Amino acid sequence: MSELFERIKVELKKGKIPLSYQRLKILEYLSQNLCHPTVEQIYTHLSLSIPTLSKTTVYNTLRVLVEAGLVRVVDIDEYESRYDTEMDGHGHFKCESCGKIYNVSIDMESICSEDLNHFEIKEKNVYFRGNCPNCISKNK
Repeated sequence: MSELFERIKVELKKGKIPLSYQRLKILEYLSQNLCHPTVEQIYTHLSLSIPTLSKTTVYNTLRVLVEAGLVRVVDIDEYESRYDTEMDGHGHFKCESCGKIYNVSIDMESICSEDLNHFEIKEKNVYFRGNCPNCISKNK
C-alpha cells in the first residue's frame, strides 16, 4: 500500500472513524489515483469489484474524509466535484479539451489582498483553465 493510504488510515483510526471494507477500498482508490477523481469515477471503478457499493456510500465516505481534513474538494467546474488527497497548498489547472486536472505549485501564503485585512480567510483556491501540452500538440 502507498504511504498516503497508510497515513490516511492512521488518521482515520486516530479520529475513531470506523474502517469498513468499502471505506478502505475508497481510500485505497484515492491513494492510487491522484487524478482528482469524481464520485462517478470512484463508484464506476469500485462497483466492478464491490457490487454492493452504493454511490451514497462513496459520497458519505468522501464527506467523512473531507471533514477529517484528509481529502479536499476541488470545485473547478460547477457541474462536478473532484477529490484531492494532496492537502498542501497548491493550485489546479483544468484542460478544457481532455478534462484532466493538474496540480500546480503556487506559494499560497503569498496570495493576499489588503482588501481582505479584516476578513477571516478559511480557504484559498487558485484555478486555471486552458489546454494542456498534450492537447495542444494533438491540435497542431
